[in-house]
Amino acid sequence: MNTRIMMRTGALALSLLATSVIAAVSPQEAQQLGTTLTPLGAQKEGNADGSIPAWTGGLKPGAAPVDANGFLGNPFASDKPLFVITAANAEQYKDKLTPGQLAMFKRYPDSYKIPVYKSQRTAAVPENIYALAKKSALNTELTDDGNGLRNFVETRYYPFPIPKNGVEVYWNHNNRYRGGNMFRQAAQAAPQANGSYSIVEYDDELSYPQYMDGVDNKQAENIFYFYKQRITAPSRLAGNVVLIHETIDQVKEPRLAWVYNAGQRRVRRAPQIAYDGPGSGADGLRTADNTDLMNGAPDRYDWKLVGKKELYIPYNNYKLWSPSLKYDDIIKPGHINQDLTRYELHRVWHVEATLKAGQRHIYAKRDMYFDEDTWQLAEVDHYDGRGQLWRVAEGYAVNDFERGAPAYAMQGIYDLMAGRYNVLAMTNESKHATFYGKQARMNDYTPAALRNAGVR
Repeated sequence: MNTRIMMRTGALALSLLATSVIAAVSPQEAQQLGTTLTPLGAQKEGNADGSIPAWTGGLKPGAAPVDANGFLGNPFASDKPLFVITAANAEQYKDKLTPGQLAMFKRYPDSYKIPVYKSQRTAAVPENIYALAKKSALNTELTDDGNGLRNFVETRYYPFPIPKNGVEVYWNHNNRYRGGNMFRQAAQAAPQANGSYSIVEYDDELSYPQYMDGVDNKQAENIFYFYKQRITAPSRLAGNVVLIHETIDQVKEPRLAWVYNAGQRRVRRAPQIAYDGPGSGADGLRTADNTDLMNGAPDRYDWKLVGKKELYIPYNNYKLWSPSLKYDDIIKPGHINQDLTRYELHRVWHVEATLKAGQRHIYAKRDMYFDEDTWQLAEVDHYDGRGQLWRVAEGYAVNDFERGAPAYAMQGIYDLMAGRYNVLAMTNESKHATFYGKQARMNDYTPAALRNAGVR
């Protein structure tokens, strides 16, 4: 009888433990949001020596001029670097650099540099998004071993502003606020080792069910967003279109993807646009889930929350975002022009994603560093199956202060072995800045609509 009681007690304890792992935070914990923590869950105070300031609300609309084409000015145009890290002095700063950054100094000792500026905590999103984040904290739970979300449909942003484990940190990045429906003209390049390159231009658009017409509530229950990309140049690729229905729980319902091939005039399902399928137009230098530094289902990895640390990460890269720059100014052999970049000291969440036994991916491990203020990935180190550091990804962060949305001026994926890289989501030579508030209908995001979207 005592044995049965002990077994029942043990089962109850395990049940309660399991519940605590997936449960939302308590109302007492959630009260920290907007008080001791920022409304999105970062530490509000600065660090001990003041090199990271306290968060005081971030940038507001009007922080810098906006030109006639919608491009934002640089609020920090007069700033000068505090110092510049080079291969010669990198050892002095190694405790605030990632292994990937240190490897870039070794790979490109004569050209790679990190100009460090005064830290500015510019992150800010609209007040209603802060309210949704708090609601998420109180209600959202992990399901399917961390691969899905429960009680998230009503909020849809920042499911875990007070995270308890590594996969929750990743979910915050994947489900961060991006300004709502948007359309942009963008470009990418995959330079050769000598710096020669060809530009791939594309239009892409992102729409969310809550901001669309004609979406059935049941249909949108497991959809986070709809995405469409149409290549406009070079001519050999122009007219090809990708369509994605991004699901929230991609184990329960895998990402739905289709491609329209302009040459064949056919629409086909495209399950390869996920995980380590090749990134479009990247010449093999990027996987499908390298876009946004990482995107998609987390199910192939075990996630470990290492903790917080202070790092020099790309931040407030308004200069790099400027329409006054040409792609020739940016694209150089081995890496982008580091003289145009801006790095600052910020606190990041360090998460290790290690490939599960029996799962397949070309990256056996991903060391990930998420900005605490925005939850946006800043740095990712990718390791191959031998445990060797292979690719280094950097996201050149900006804050769209007019819209109140974290973004990237561009993203870079650097292949240390090939001596090449892929730089994507550049908008410097676009005719107009990213357009927000796009009107969207469900009919725009059906496979049947792809053929019309692909007309050259």
